[in-house]
This record gives sequence, structure tokens and C-alpha cells, in this order.
Amino acid sequence: MELQQVAPGLVRWTVPHPDWEPPEVEDSPADWPRDVGCVACEHEHTLVLIDPLVVDDDYRALDDLAAAKDDVVVLVTLPFHERSRADVTRRYDGVPDPPEGVVPFEVEGAGETMYWLPGHRTLVPGDRLLGDRPPGLRLCPPSWMRYLDGYTQDDLRQALRPLLQLPVERVLVSHGQPVLEDGHAALERALA
Repeated sequence: MELQQVAPGLVRWTVPHPDWEPPEVEDSPADWPRDVGCVACEHEHTLVLIDPLVVDDDYRALDDLAAAKDDVVVLVTLPFHERSRADVTRRYDGVPDPPEGVVPFEVEGAGETMYWLPGHRTLVPGDRLLGDRPPGLRLCPPSWMRYLDGYTQDDLRQALRPLLQLPVERVLVSHGQPVLEDGHAALERALA
């Protein structure tokens, strides 16, 4: 696993998801890139891992990050992103509660919690915002929300509008290319 430093104390990595299969239909629930993104944020004496996925027991890079901190917090944005959460939590004796300064944003009705990292001006979504033609964002396809009992993209758009009040510089998506600068403008376009 190779970590990409996004900013001091903030890294992202991508790894091939072991359950990935080539999609048969565009924008179907199975249509997502093979490589998925994960985030590590150093927050004072704590290492915060969001949606971590570790394959082939390649923990070396995370071991180095965790060794430099007193505590490890392991967060997931939605149930589909449990990924390596249990293994990572055991390995680092992690806890599931965000420290002060890592702000959960519950997306009303969408079954997702995004995380706002104000010290890095970074938003970390799960499946509701995707990377789109860099440097852009898009809402997830309607098929990805089929289990949410009639929840629509318009509902999602409305639920995400409060994010426009944040000074978002970066959006570190799980699926697709991250937005590394001018994230607020990318978010505005996605919600227009």
C-alpha cells in the first residue's frame, strides 16, 4: 500500500477492493472503480482512519503512522464500507468515536455519515459523492440508493446543501479521483 500525502498530516491511499467485479451495467450498484480510496488523518495525538481497507496484510505504512500516535480512531461512512474496520480496530486497539475536531455530518435519510476535517478543510464522503471528470464531483447514481425507500437524488441534494456553508478545499472521495483544490466549487457544481 502506498500512501499519498494530500497535506501535512493528511494522507489517502487506494487499493483494489477484493470483492470488485467488472460492472455489467453503467451506474448500477455494481458500477464502481476497482480501486477504492481510504483516508488517514493525524489529529493531535490521535490517528483517524476513515473507511480503511488493507489487502494482503500490508499494514507497514499504517503501522508507521499508528506508532507515532497515542490513539487510533477507526471510522466508517456507511455500512458498505466496513471493509477492514474490524481488523484495523483490533490491530491498533482502535475506538469508533471521532475526536474533537473531526466533525461527523449525518446525511439525513441517506444512510451515510461524512466527516469534515476542519483543520484540513477536507470533506470525506462515502458513497453519496463520487469523483467525476477531475477535478469534479457528482452525486451517486439513483440505483445506489435503491434500498433507501424512495430516497431520491433531489432528497440527497437537499440533505447535502448545508455542506456549502463549509470552507471545503478538498473532497477525498472513496470512488473516483479526489478533489484536491477548490473543493467548494466542485461541491457547488455537483449540487446544482
